[in-house]
Amino acid sequence: MSLATSGDYPALKDVFKDDFYIGVALSGDQILGRQPQAMAIVERHFNSITPENILKWEAVHPEPQRYDFEAADQYVTLGERLGMKIIGHTLVWHVQTPDWVFKDDSGRDLDRQALLERMRQHIFTVMGRYRGRIHGWDVVNEAVDADGRLRPTRWLQIIGEDYVAKAFEFARQADPAAELYYNDYDLERPAKREGVIRLIKQLQSMGIRVDGIGTQGHWFLDQPGLDQIEESILDLAGLAPRIMVTELDVGVLPYYPLDSPVVDLRSFDAATQKRYNPYPDGLPDYVQQALADRYYQIFRLLCRHRDKLDRVTFWAVDDGRSWRNYWPIRGRTEYPMLFDRQCRPKPAFWAVVRARQGKEARG
Repeated sequence: MSLATSGDYPALKDVFKDDFYIGVALSGDQILGRQPQAMAIVERHFNSITPENILKWEAVHPEPQRYDFEAADQYVTLGERLGMKIIGHTLVWHVQTPDWVFKDDSGRDLDRQALLERMRQHIFTVMGRYRGRIHGWDVVNEAVDADGRLRPTRWLQIIGEDYVAKAFEFARQADPAAELYYNDYDLERPAKREGVIRLIKQLQSMGIRVDGIGTQGHWFLDQPGLDQIEESILDLAGLAPRIMVTELDVGVLPYYPLDSPVVDLRSFDAATQKRYNPYPDGLPDYVQQALADRYYQIFRLLCRHRDKLDRVTFWAVDDGRSWRNYWPIRGRTEYPMLFDRQCRPKPAFWAVVRARQGKEARG
């Protein structure tokens, strides 16, 4: 019997115990105990957890006078029971924030001071509930656009360019001991990365402490290049005490622009469906190996820079629970994680282990 089928295989958190935290994102169903097979993987392999959605504004604060902490309470209790580093995601974002947040009771846009007060109340209420229990927070998520300028969100339009600074100020007041992070994607692209670096330096010039920067790591088999990933890590290192890969997965399906509106696979004709969803019944061996090779190279790189990295978090437990199955094309069958839909370790899992051991990619 092979190690992969016997279950006698190393725990990732032990493999990387001298390097960085190995984290994973949890879905609401997992947090609420509805997916015990996946949670067995979580308990065995990871020492940090991040919630996919349950602490985003629309979930935890769906109406002006109503908060829903049921799932969040269970999330924090779970992390404490397992001795995990518990991450909060996310306080201020332009997505999954209800329209009412930016409106008064008459449906008119709030002014700057009113929206700042709404932001402050939200941060104080959510962070305050878990003060001393959630160890680090993604305070602001994805504030910088592809060209390096601040993304033209409702936060920016109403409050102004200092909305990011205000979010960090409120968060520091709400829980002075918590680690506070800025999180974004595509930091391998120079223009965007330079914009994030400008933003962090501006915050620091204002006396605002940023404890960590998260680079999301939603990567593909063929992009970005390893040299681009490395350059990003090197450029970010030193800006903040902690640099983290926060949402790691590797897509194997043909690229479709992530900033496009979400579409349903069934909206395409048969030929286009086959083009964008070529592996509905399973991943061919050669693609499985390509994924393993890609993960091997990524983790060889991350291990070389272990002195600069605090945490690497996978953005799902297994293939079946990855957001890539429904974004940006709903209904595809993706394979971006280390564990398959039955929570079994894939060749990519073994490639990651071998990368840390300094062994060849295959063998």
